[in-house]
Amino acid sequence: MTKPIIRFEHVSMNYNDSKLILDDISFELEEGKFYTLLGPSGCGKTTILRLIAGFMEPTQGDIYFDGELVNNIPANERQVNTVFQDYALFPHLNVFENVAFGLRIKKVNNKEVTERVLEALKFVSLAGFENREITEMSGGQRQRVAIARAIVNDPKVILLDEPLSALDLKLRSEMQYELRELQQRLGKTFVFVTHDQEEALAMSDEIFVMNEGKIQQSGTPLDIYDEPINRFVADFIGESNIVEGRMVRDYLVEFNGKQFECVDGGVKPNEKVDIIIRPEDLVITTQGAGMIDVEVDTQLFRGVHYELSTYDADGNEWLVHSTKKAEVGETIGLHFDPEDVHVMRLNETEEAFDIRMEAYGGAEDE
Repeated sequence: MTKPIIRFEHVSMNYNDSKLILDDISFELEEGKFYTLLGPSGCGKTTILRLIAGFMEPTQGDIYFDGELVNNIPANERQVNTVFQDYALFPHLNVFENVAFGLRIKKVNNKEVTERVLEALKFVSLAGFENREITEMSGGQRQRVAIARAIVNDPKVILLDEPLSALDLKLRSEMQYELRELQQRLGKTFVFVTHDQEEALAMSDEIFVMNEGKIQQSGTPLDIYDEPINRFVADFIGESNIVEGRMVRDYLVEFNGKQFECVDGGVKPNEKVDIIIRPEDLVITTQGAGMIDVEVDTQLFRGVHYELSTYDADGNEWLVHSTKKAEVGETIGLHFDPEDVHVMRLNETEEAFDIRMEAYGGAEDE
């Protein structure tokens, strides 16, 4: 790993001796990557953004920026710019002056201001919009203005606090692609806050899944989706079927009264575990021909697939995503492969999970 641009060491944060907002957080961010802080409201993700920006100081712990301790460094002296949820644009200023605002505060000469503002607007595909009034801009255009204002100062890190939440679904999807492409062209570190799992999966190099002031799991979108560390992550990232089970031995697990092969190990025999199988990994077959039999309760057409809510004989719900239809009330079989069965230890730490995955991750190739 290269030298981190941002490092948190055992950072905790609370307000007026109230409940901890951040609870002993440690992590590192590399330069030039797109990071996402993902979690429900109140989990602490925006607080991390504010600590990086210098809008507040940690109650405990240390924050380093490019190797320098910055706990007491004010916001205006950090090489960071923030794109806020409401964009925080000035309605009485036109596009040019909104983007130029930070440069004016720094008393940059007019020639350089003009050059840098026009360059920033061109970068976000707003060349020719410099004299447009903010009130005349669409939501997507306003977001581009806010991004141009953030990059015009050439910061090392750009923070984005749910900047897509006010956009409609179609525009939001378009802006995801634009933001990701912009980050790659700039080559700067982006730290993006959202509670939208699909947004995080689509845009990120690395995701930090947070809950109740702690980082539950960090990793690439594929790692987080395919190998969730616990029930919260599995349930929060994508849709999941989660049932209680028992580890028989390495690569063999029991649930629904049967034993099934899996590719996980490192769990004690007879230890209680959670089992996760993604809906898209369940294949519909005829009754008795699959791993388990279920009765179809509801079926919805989702455009690219059917979504079936089904129940087994023990009352466990199984969500199925399939291109095949099944009739409500019909009993069908569900097939899955060993690599589709993911075993989660109860209350496992991320460090212990990583060690276990490293030791047993190649089992399917043996």
